[in-house]
Amino acid sequence: MNIKKILTGSFSLILIVTSVTSCENDLPTNFPFTAYEFSDLDMDGGNWQPILFASGSRIVIDAPSAVNSSEYQTELAALKSASQNLSGSQVNAVDYWTNNPAIRWNEIALELAAKYNLIPPPNPDGTYTLPTPANPQGPPLFPFAHPPYTSRMLAYLSVAQFDGLIAAWYYKYEYNRPAPYVTDNSISYAYKKNALPSYPSEGAVIAIASRDILKAMFPLEHDYINAKAEEHLNSLMWSGSNTTSDIEAGKAIGTAVKTAALARASTDKMSAAQAPKPVSDAIKKSAFDRFGWAWDNMESPVRPVGLTPLFGQVTMWNVTNILDVRPVPPPAPGSVEFERDAEELKGFAKSVTDKQRKIANWWSDGLGTYTPPGHWNRRTKEYIIKYEMNPLRTARTFAYLNMAIMDAGIACWDAKYYYHFPRPIQTINGFKTIIGTPNFPSYTSGHSAFSGAAAEVVAYIFPAEAQVARDWALEAAESRIYAGIHYRFDSEVGIEQGKKVAKYTIDKAKLDGAD
Repeated sequence: MNIKKILTGSFSLILIVTSVTSCENDLPTNFPFTAYEFSDLDMDGGNWQPILFASGSRIVIDAPSAVNSSEYQTELAALKSASQNLSGSQVNAVDYWTNNPAIRWNEIALELAAKYNLIPPPNPDGTYTLPTPANPQGPPLFPFAHPPYTSRMLAYLSVAQFDGLIAAWYYKYEYNRPAPYVTDNSISYAYKKNALPSYPSEGAVIAIASRDILKAMFPLEHDYINAKAEEHLNSLMWSGSNTTSDIEAGKAIGTAVKTAALARASTDKMSAAQAPKPVSDAIKKSAFDRFGWAWDNMESPVRPVGLTPLFGQVTMWNVTNILDVRPVPPPAPGSVEFERDAEELKGFAKSVTDKQRKIANWWSDGLGTYTPPGHWNRRTKEYIIKYEMNPLRTARTFAYLNMAIMDAGIACWDAKYYYHFPRPIQTINGFKTIIGTPNFPSYTSGHSAFSGAAAEVVAYIFPAEAQVARDWALEAAESRIYAGIHYRFDSEVGIEQGKKVAKYTIDKAKLDGAD
């Protein structure tokens, strides 16, 4: 694929999209949307195939009390009282959480990723101390929410939400308890009315699963995350959405799915991804012995270890054999193909245009941002709202998007450290970049792999948006060439690698019963 040729035809469209969403990377991440009427309730959603649980297995919750029972009538009275005479802060909470709170928890996750996307600084003596979950307060703080870490965090968050809502949908239609405002029309409901049964509460599922996944991923943020979850759970009554028993049943499901998600996370080998120096040195030597080249860190002081050398060994979600998505070797330094792409970089360094510089900076997604995986979550959210997805369909979208992104990152990092290819700043004498050079090898481009995978999932779920999504991916790939931190072959092969990985995720999605 020639990214340059493809982008020429769609360049004006991309610039229009970029200008319209020019504040996308700004924080806070809260998108100004209001509760909307769902385009479909997906009544069969309880029979969709979950990710963490085997087919046919069920999270067990008790049957609810009958709507005419004294117990339930007491709950309705408490709900009516809780949803009346709200304070200003309670009204704001109801408006904020809406009837699709998976979107808000995704935003909270992006906010935390940006807050912790801070590279560990050197010690006074020039050495480095790496972040560790054993001492999250550091210094340096744990985590360093770099792109691999953020991709993994978003995947576990989204998968837990999705599996939890499949279980919730199953029991909603198994027990078919009407919404409180249907049973008692004197109860005020803050959002758009629909026929979705209320037991168990989908909001409570999302609140508990999201709370506990994010607390595990960001251990210094427990107070903040607990406060957000408490506000979310309270809003379920303030809005007239759910009674106490609805909420308690949802909390039970949320606890079950977060337990399954964190059990998987504990054995996925991410804890070993940031390898010690002897392991990192051995990986580098192996690459040099195979290919005759190796990447060197060009910072001062030099970091002793590249970023997560063993992320390529983390357990993938949908790709069974990483060798199936490992690309062919890059062109050797000095070869005709290499020199061609190196000369192109020299040309950009001498005469990059304002438009090219804008694209390079727009897609930089560097320190203090929510990284390329977060960038794609931010844009996907807009389509979720545009197409008025219900919470279950929303969670499914984020789950497949983020599994594909994480798998693409794992595949990319496998290639990076297997081939250990040097960056342009190392191979081209006196070369300077527009943005900082990342602390890991060049081939393949992480932006390209993440974006190639994300765009294919977006195209699958939102077919009317396929061309725009793929154009975004190509622009993201091209941006790294303009910035001078990747050769064209890094970006072009990275896009193809991401697309190849995404196919595994999309093939799985096509069999989950939702289409």
